[in-house]
Amino acid sequence: MTIFKELAPSAVWKYFAQILRIPRPSGQEEQILAYLEEFARRHTLEFQRDRTGNIVIRKPASAGMEQAPGVILQSHVDMVCEKNSGTAFEFTRDPIQAYVEEDWVRARHTTLGADDGIGIAAALAVLTDQTLVHGPLEALFTVDEERGLTGAFGLSEDMLRGKYLINLDSEDEGEIFIGCAGGIDTVALFSFSSEAIEPEAKGYRITLQGLCGGHSGDDIDKGLGNSNKILIRFLLHGSRTLGLRLSLFEGGNLHNAIPREAEAVFTVPADQVPALRTEWQRFTEAIREEFKYTEKHIRFTLQEAMPHRVMDRDTQTRLLLGLQSVANGVLCMSHSMPGMVETSTNLASVKFTENTVTVTTSQRSALESAKRDAMHTVASAFLLAGAQVSHSEGYPGWTPNPNSRLLRVAEEVYRRAFDREARVRAIHAGLECGLFLKKYPHLEMISIGPTLRGVHSPDERLQVSTVPMFWQLLIGILAELKN
Repeated sequence: MTIFKELAPSAVWKYFAQILRIPRPSGQEEQILAYLEEFARRHTLEFQRDRTGNIVIRKPASAGMEQAPGVILQSHVDMVCEKNSGTAFEFTRDPIQAYVEEDWVRARHTTLGADDGIGIAAALAVLTDQTLVHGPLEALFTVDEERGLTGAFGLSEDMLRGKYLINLDSEDEGEIFIGCAGGIDTVALFSFSSEAIEPEAKGYRITLQGLCGGHSGDDIDKGLGNSNKILIRFLLHGSRTLGLRLSLFEGGNLHNAIPREAEAVFTVPADQVPALRTEWQRFTEAIREEFKYTEKHIRFTLQEAMPHRVMDRDTQTRLLLGLQSVANGVLCMSHSMPGMVETSTNLASVKFTENTVTVTTSQRSALESAKRDAMHTVASAFLLAGAQVSHSEGYPGWTPNPNSRLLRVAEEVYRRAFDREARVRAIHAGLECGLFLKKYPHLEMISIGPTLRGVHSPDERLQVSTVPMFWQLLIGILAELKN
């Protein structure tokens, strides 16, 4: 893309531009994997692919560094595919429409995929730069990270040889991450029967749009609105006071994203229409006031739309009460690392089919016991509401190792390069590092990256000025890892 031609480091931006043209939704990564294999062949680099689809590309040490310990550069190849309502875009086919606005790279109405496309690009730039000083290198590219860490779970135990692993999937320049939360999904299934619409009933559709959304780990403490939790408040109130009968309620898409949009279709008795409009006006004004500091672009609509059927009364009551009562947001802040979220939960999505409603939630915690407790807390709300409840396999957290040599080197390189201290911390989002440690317990690991904001939403953006700093830190660490 010519929009990047003046940006430095040029090799990183060149590869990032190429990656933006390659479709790579989670679970549909064959095109990006083929690109990586062709990249390795073109540059005569050894590569290996395991049964899960993960690829590692190896580069020999630079002259004089043959005896240095091996270093693994790790990134994931898939991206979160979110777009604004009404946007005509097919993630399995269309290239990302990126543009530069001041100091940020953005995409037009979709996610950008800098999470983790910029990490891939940095690894490829290292693999092709013959001027760099480094020991034996491995660039590991994992699949399906965003949906459930499938690549990390399935990583073959003969793939990696290095001692140090640098994860390139962080989102804050100037911060070095040495730990992350573990996570698990809790899914509730409500079965319902359909009932005929009552005579003289009037049908309506309400929508909520324009929320910021974001990463359910990184952004859970920012006071952002959850479209599902907001809209359910009106539906529950309407069912109690207006005779509201629900036909459809949907919101959110991904388990690891804060939902930005939701809609509901319902009926009310004809004589309740004036009260419906009054209550809707009161509700929307109250929500705008409640979120005026964090959600400046919130939009509501109410329009006539007659459904063909409604949900049976008993299931409607149980569903609405379950969604109202289930926890959402920060549950506990960390005592060991002030300012970091320890435990949280996200009401990620609500999806209707012909006779079922599937509710997906995601729990995270730096503590395994607290993660399990949050899981049971969420499950209890749904069990009391009469739903069937199941859980994903979950993934472990990454326990910090503050005595790591890799960390000490990274801190010193950052200090020399930028004349200030890097902030060392753990992240509430999930990284693949905890799973790597289960298979390669000898690894020392850190995670670094340039600054990204709004990931997992169409507001995703990459700060241009932080990419050279990310690159300088990365190649500086490689040069210093001589033992």
